[in-house]
Amino acid sequence: MEEIVSRWEEILKSFTEEYEISNVSYESWIKPLEILQIKDNTIYLVYNNETTDSFAINYITKKFQFPLKTTIAELLGKEYDIIIVSTDQASKIKAENNIKLTIEEEINNKESSEIGNSTINPKFTFENFVVGRNNRFAQTAALAVAESPGEFYNPLYIYGGPGLGKTHLMLAIGNYIASQNPNTSILYVTSEEFTNEVIENLRTNNNATAMQRFRDKYRTVDVLMVDDIQFIIGKEATQEEFFHTFNALHAMGKQIVISSDKPPKDMETLDDRFKSRFDMGLMADIGYPDYETRMAILNKKIEEKNFTLDEEIRKYIAENIQSNIREIEGALNKLIAFSRLEKADITMEIAERELQNFISPNISREVTPQLIIEVVAEHFNITVDQMASKNRSSSVVRPRQIAMYLCNQMTDSSLKSIGILLGGRDHTTIIHGANKIEEEVKADENTKNLVETIKKKINPN
Repeated sequence: MEEIVSRWEEILKSFTEEYEISNVSYESWIKPLEILQIKDNTIYLVYNNETTDSFAINYITKKFQFPLKTTIAELLGKEYDIIIVSTDQASKIKAENNIKLTIEEEINNKESSEIGNSTINPKFTFENFVVGRNNRFAQTAALAVAESPGEFYNPLYIYGGPGLGKTHLMLAIGNYIASQNPNTSILYVTSEEFTNEVIENLRTNNNATAMQRFRDKYRTVDVLMVDDIQFIIGKEATQEEFFHTFNALHAMGKQIVISSDKPPKDMETLDDRFKSRFDMGLMADIGYPDYETRMAILNKKIEEKNFTLDEEIRKYIAENIQSNIREIEGALNKLIAFSRLEKADITMEIAERELQNFISPNISREVTPQLIIEVVAEHFNITVDQMASKNRSSSVVRPRQIAMYLCNQMTDSSLKSIGILLGGRDHTTIIHGANKIEEEVKADENTKNLVETIKKKINPN
């Protein structure tokens, strides 16, 4: 016992380096492990984390038990069995044996590998995902899938309200897998994009060839991630294609990750065959963030945007905006925009006035141009700053024009005020962009589906 305790730091360092354990994996799974006792050639380790549950214990046991056992045998010249227990189980063992032992672990972490070649937006990672009580299970589930795609939890079904971080976790999975194995074929797609591809391929003259190309694209990947799966409900052709794609990938042991705004059982019109397949894997929900998590998110966003905001104003935002991350970021963006346009520091008086549409305890929040721009930017995985920039690439221009159209359709704001939020553009530019999308909506079903999907994200009710 004494030798293992004294060499525990050496054991973990050797284990981390030998098996190339990433920093985020070490922090999530290995660091919380503490020696509880050694009895009959068995080492009992307690997973001492805020929320210990059977999922975490089972995953760590499957993933790390044998490698850790091997490392200990190599360093100490003796084999030990490893048993990992929860804090509740540890308390019972301590009570029985009157054992109190904890070890402070300080090791040199091996940094995560560079992100490989991936089409997924690289800014969404596990490292910059703020973990709280509301999302801890979803984060650990996502990390488990990222570390062992296709092995344990397939499909992974992440659900929760808008703006709570579902898309961030999905993209973090893709980026992590790409960083560990750049040759992995990863495909992230929104349900609306999937639907549009089905429609487009059914329209072509050579229908059979087009659909075969579509199927080859989706059924030959190693990881398929479909965001907002609820939007394929009621679209028969799309549902049929997704059903067969799901079956094909699952049969080959390929990882499937799905997100939605609600669990399958709450989707009244969802076909039972989908419910049964989604239930095959792991369900992970994301709830509303508590005050500490909201404050941590706000502080991280302020740091990322290199902005200064008094602690009193930060507390005001975190205490009053409780629904989702998107609203917190929206409030911050509005204050940043005001500060830059007016060239003034933000005071509490300014914050209370400018955020009245975000902070109104008894009134539903108004759909504003600022909200629309943020939702459109998030949908296309670009930043609000890019939307307001002079960038003329199609990947930015089209989302910008969609925002112009939706701001004009869904709000009573003047063209001038919309233009200011979009980088100081004049009213003729706003009219041109809005008209262009309006014409496309009338003429093209893909654009119509796209706009309707974004509308639902802006105002789910």
